Amino acid sequence: MSKNSILVINCGSSSLKFAVINPATEEEKINGIAERLGSSEAVLRWTLRYKNNGEKGSQTLGLAAHEAALEGLMGLLREEGLIEGISAIGHRVVHGGENFSESCLVTDEVLNAIENCIKLAPLHNPANLTGIRAAQKIFPGLPNAVVFDTAFHQTMPAEAYLYPIPYSLYKEQGVRRYGFHGTSYRYVGQAAADMLGLDINNSNILVAHLGNGASACAIKNGQSIDTTMGLTPLEGLVMGTRSGDVDPNLFSFLNKTLGYTLDETTDLLNKKSGLLGLSEMDSDCRVIEDAAVEGNEHAQLTLDVFCHVLAEKLAGFAAAMGKIDALVFTGGIGENSSIIRKNVFERLSIFGFKLDEKLNDETFRGKSGVISQEGSTVGMVVATNEELMISRDTQALTA
Repeated sequence: MSKNSILVINCGSSSLKFAVINPATEEEKINGIAERLGSSEAVLRWTLRYKNNGEKGSQTLGLAAHEAALEGLMGLLREEGLIEGISAIGHRVVHGGENFSESCLVTDEVLNAIENCIKLAPLHNPANLTGIRAAQKIFPGLPNAVVFDTAFHQTMPAEAYLYPIPYSLYKEQGVRRYGFHGTSYRYVGQAAADMLGLDINNSNILVAHLGNGASACAIKNGQSIDTTMGLTPLEGLVMGTRSGDVDPNLFSFLNKTLGYTLDETTDLLNKKSGLLGLSEMDSDCRVIEDAAVEGNEHAQLTLDVFCHVLAEKLAGFAAAMGKIDALVFTGGIGENSSIIRKNVFERLSIFGFKLDEKLNDETFRGKSGVISQEGSTVGMVVATNEELMISRDTQALTA
């Protein structure tokens, strides 16, 4: 069998997303997720894209961790006759620090550099390394490539990535804004330019990647010049359970008034804040939107805070870029929430945005397209595809 497929692996702390993609046609053969890894409820779920319009399946994994989940995946791929066609494996890695400005093949030096970034992403990089090492063991001889969330943002100028704190912390500890969602931004920026007939190297595109994790990015001439996430994915926008920007002295205030420890406040800001904390309902934007539609004023206030912070950041980015060729919404919320998009459009009307409500309401569930009126500054939705971007990079590195 000819080797004509890329296996894409995205390891989280307790999950493993995967896809097998034909790089020539860019079609997915299978995709899925192994989730709840390390618990008694670990399960592998998949969709066979090439069968009966997407045949779905699942199997329990017992107490499987990442390596056992990969072995289960290998059994599935063998059963479906896909394993022999895999030519290379592409991995998402969350944090590459300043070591990586582009994707690369895995070597011992690369693994050591990823390991050295664990202090910057203690929840993510260890899981990413586990996935890489397990893949090397289970698929001996196949090349592995790594694609970094942070790499795209290495083009930011120093004025955008430096914090106004003692410079020694940057020089000695690497404390700076790194940004995330870079693989998504690279895909969406190029896709938006292609859809609009723009030269990506002569363009000014704002992108809002909105999901449980949310960020925004200013892409000028195909390069990131600013983004909202920082040293960690906590900074910036309001997210599902993350606060985004707050007064840093909140740590001291909560310690002195309520006795919160450093870890307790960190946990509060990462897991109990954002949409969940503010709404006192749920971290899922859809639940809050439904409540707002039914007249719940506190739910509406939560959505307004979310959109206010986003619009404020996008307006600042627009000033840095000088002009706007397009504002692009992507990610689970960005691609599906007509309510959020309308709210943000209204807040950015000073930049010439006028919403076409019919197009806005019709653009969801993976659809891409312009949602602004003719003659308006362009606003649009682009469905992101990080797996395809990882597949493209892996193919380019191993072809």
